[in-house]
Amino acid sequence: MAILPADVTIRLRPNQARYTSDEQQRDMQNQTGREYQEKIYAWLLRRSQERGYTVQFQDVRQTLARLHESDISQEQVRAHAPQELAKLLGVDAVLTTSVLTTKPMSEGAAVALGVAGALMGGAIIGTTNQANITVNIHEAEAGKLLWRYDYLASGSVFSSADAIVNALMRNASKKFPYTAKS
Repeated sequence: MAILPADVTIRLRPNQARYTSDEQQRDMQNQTGREYQEKIYAWLLRRSQERGYTVQFQDVRQTLARLHESDISQEQVRAHAPQELAKLLGVDAVLTTSVLTTKPMSEGAAVALGVAGALMGGAIIGTTNQANITVNIHEAEAGKLLWRYDYLASGSVFSSADAIVNALMRNASKKFPYTAKS
């Protein structure tokens, strides 16, 4: 199975969007997409033995190299059918991830809310971002959707892609289709 770079859409707050060019936004989304790809791959590799996965995962460097050799940029991946990508990558299935992130509150406001909460005896840390994540697995033969998992993650100023992927995969792995039956 090949794990493709995540298709990431980042919705910035108006103040942030004003100071971010389209190119900067695109670069940020592409970098985040590769980060999700690498972290999902690493998570699946670490858990593969203990969870008894019945599938092997293509190294993400090989996936990226084959896409590059075929002149398919990260932005163009979604324009290709899953079965086309699977055949191109030489795998039986592809795992795609879509991530939509929003920032409802500035980090400064979240820290202020957290400090105020701590002073009042609670440990309130406001949510500074939210991610709607969809993970799909399509098989190579006809591109048929084999598995879909939807996840909503909320993070604070202390969250990271690593923390979000850990939470996502901890939940998704309970329903992961390539697990040996005990």
